[in-house]
Amino acid sequence: MTVLPGFLCDEMLGRLCRYLRAAGYDALLANGGRSDAELLRQCREEGRYFLTQDHLAQEHKAARGVALLLPQGDLDRLAAALGAHFRLDWLSHAFTRCLEDNTPLVAADAAALARAPADALRPDEPLCHCPACGRVYWRGSHYKRMRAKLEAWQSAKREASAPPVTAV
Repeated sequence: MTVLPGFLCDEMLGRLCRYLRAAGYDALLANGGRSDAELLRQCREEGRYFLTQDHLAQEHKAARGVALLLPQGDLDRLAAALGAHFRLDWLSHAFTRCLEDNTPLVAADAAALARAPADALRPDEPLCHCPACGRVYWRGSHYKRMRAKLEAWQSAKREASAPPVTAV
């Protein structure tokens, strides 16, 4: 079984963090204005990579081997760079984590089914829920938009060269 990399995204990379979760990667988002030193320490303790666009992060000794400096650009450019660096598979573990709190999803139980909107209850489509926050997930329009972006990134990784990621 392949071990997937874990990530801690700085506060500026919220959208990337959300899409990493959508792709099934263990991705946390820094919040509360915590210092780079604290975030790097957390990454070392938890075996995560620190994703940032802040050049000041590379000044910390603790950044070596943990921090990755991503290029400036839109979400597609960031995903291309990170995907190429790690050879990420954007689809094989997609939609297995809560987009809000990163918890692995489980099949919907009776309580989750009761909270689901009527248009989500289709016999041919599975429902999942987050055991931590209770959020219910189904394959609606939001899922389809996110899935299309993940599919585009999966296809693009075979076709083009990506901007470089700088390992600190």
